[in-house]
Amino acid sequence: MNRTIQYTITEKDSGLRIEQFLRRRGYSGQNLAEIKRMPKSILVNGVHYYMRQILTAGDILQVIICETKNSEKIPPVEIPLDIIYEDEDIIVINKPAGMPIHPSMNNYYNSLANALAWYYQEQGKPFIFRCCNRLDRDTSGLTVVSKHLISGSILSTMTKNREVHREYLAIVKGSVTPAAGTICAPLARKEGTIIERTVDFEHGEEAITHYRLVKEANGHSLVSLKLETGRTHQIRIHMKYLGFPLIGDYLYNPDMEHMSRQALHSHHMEFAHPITGEWMSFTAPLPADMANIMTDK
Repeated sequence: MNRTIQYTITEKDSGLRIEQFLRRRGYSGQNLAEIKRMPKSILVNGVHYYMRQILTAGDILQVIICETKNSEKIPPVEIPLDIIYEDEDIIVINKPAGMPIHPSMNNYYNSLANALAWYYQEQGKPFIFRCCNRLDRDTSGLTVVSKHLISGSILSTMTKNREVHREYLAIVKGSVTPAAGTICAPLARKEGTIIERTVDFEHGEEAITHYRLVKEANGHSLVSLKLETGRTHQIRIHMKYLGFPLIGDYLYNPDMEHMSRQALHSHHMEFAHPITGEWMSFTAPLPADMANIMTDK
């Protein structure tokens, strides 16, 4: 993917070396090393510069990214995409339930990565798949994918630093009590399986989930959940630990009366744009299978 990122140097950054300036913008050491290997990747006022050269107030710095490789082992497949937002740096997608993020042995041709490989192939653009928030196959909703190495690295760091704010919606049976609270229960891999996780206060990693009852209807509760940590299956296990497992969850609560997948949806996402710093906010409405359960009858 080709991208030219432009900065106007202010008095505050005057006197910095280019590498210092870019570090302050969130570029990693690996990013800088990769950019150096690209031909004429740094221009100042239209002239090729090296990373160690000094910037002056009023300079126009351009970082020219040229990625020519494609992600290996991701065959392009024509699959419809519900694109919520796209610019030169990121693409935000409302992923349907049943679609894995990455290809796997059993889902080699129907993943989000396959669909994006096709989408960019049709535009004649190379594409390396960099998904910043991985959803389970049967969890629907918002996911953000970076379009080049810089936005990918910065978003990855933001995610680790808990600067990407996500809200999920889930459906459970019964009336959730108390109606709001925080679940602090460490999670670990369940003995004897590589897939399942469990609450483990002795060996588990910290996991914190804030929840709030949104609506009750038809003997079910719609719950809003915000994560402080992003452990595998965190919401699914924490809600079960609270005594209200998600309906349709084949691993932790095989209650398939109304849902054939876990009733979990990535509803809302907010973060600062990795390149411009602009505050971004996205919402994906509740999908039909979940909305039908919560519609007053």
